[in-house]
Amino acid sequence: MNALPLVQPAGSADRPAYEIGHSPLLAKLTISPYFGILTAFWVYVALSNVLYANSMQAMLLVLNAGYVFAPWDARLLQHILLYPALLTCVWASLRVGWQPLWRAVPTQLILGLAFSVLASPELTLAEILVGAMPWHHGPVHDEHMGFAAFVSGPVIPIWLASITSFFLTYGFGLALVAGFDFYRRLRDAQLRTAALERSLNAAHLAALRMQLSPHTLFNLLHTIRGQIDWDPVTAQSMVVQLADLLRRLLKAGERELSRLSDELQFVRLYLDLQQKRFSDRLTVRVPAHDSLPAAWVPSLILQPLVENAVVHGLAGDAGAVVIRVEAFIDEETLCLRVVNSMVRRQQLGRDGIGLKNVRERLAIQFGGRASFRACAGDDNDWIAEIRMPYLRDGP
Repeated sequence: MNALPLVQPAGSADRPAYEIGHSPLLAKLTISPYFGILTAFWVYVALSNVLYANSMQAMLLVLNAGYVFAPWDARLLQHILLYPALLTCVWASLRVGWQPLWRAVPTQLILGLAFSVLASPELTLAEILVGAMPWHHGPVHDEHMGFAAFVSGPVIPIWLASITSFFLTYGFGLALVAGFDFYRRLRDAQLRTAALERSLNAAHLAALRMQLSPHTLFNLLHTIRGQIDWDPVTAQSMVVQLADLLRRLLKAGERELSRLSDELQFVRLYLDLQQKRFSDRLTVRVPAHDSLPAAWVPSLILQPLVENAVVHGLAGDAGAVVIRVEAFIDEETLCLRVVNSMVRRQQLGRDGIGLKNVRERLAIQFGGRASFRACAGDDNDWIAEIRMPYLRDGP
């Protein structure tokens, strides 16, 4: 167990435990949870002991057994006098800890006994202070009493009984504080683990988004290269559009989420560039801005699907290709779909970089709440579909 004091310097909540115990700002102390827990426990112990003793004493007086228990005010004062000793022993116990056991266990027992031994003398002192000792009678208080009479009298058994009782009480209090300390350290460890997982996921997502930039760039450069020789004017226009596209690409790659409307605007810009190269073959259908649901999606999540539709839709066929982008809400699920026509009985290979990227990002950001499928449709279409939670609010 880590050593932790019952009081902490102000402003030490975010500092490591080894700094808290050695802070030079001991003048600025604030009540710690350990102090509050131990205080509440000791108030409960004091009240329960006083009520128990009073009820038992009342019963004995009815039976004419005389005074056996100390008065309630003396017992209450006893617990008040024992309170600083309890704080000191528990504080020392937390400082000692429980490792290694061969050294910690004897030390912990000594601290518990040191506290328990004080209980009976503190009660006697409390009785003297309140001026009432009705239960002390007989030869024990004879000033001519010898040591043998003292040992054989009621003082030693009462002391041993007091030590046993308060040793168990001290053990319960220490277990309560130690249990809270264990819970606090476990909670802090879980928070640190969660923070590390979030950082790892953020780094992974950033790496996945960075994969898209060179992938898209190479595809677009290949598109422009085909225009330079036979249509330089169109190629120059495409270079300007490419600059705008790359600027948007870099900006989107820095964000985890973006508006669906922004994603579709990026998709339109990309498909517009492709249409300038394949104007006679490529037909694009993208939903209008006004018809889109107000949703947030992972940045650049549609880009790999659109690129895949262009590359694989046009490959191996000189005919016309239609690419259709759809976005709609199904209850609380946002559905994003990219559909492209393909050659009949076209050979379908494994997922490329783009589709793997989409799968990994959805798994990291949504876990089992999102799904992705890419398969052939009924009408010789290739369908890539994302189903994810409907995010109304952005970051």
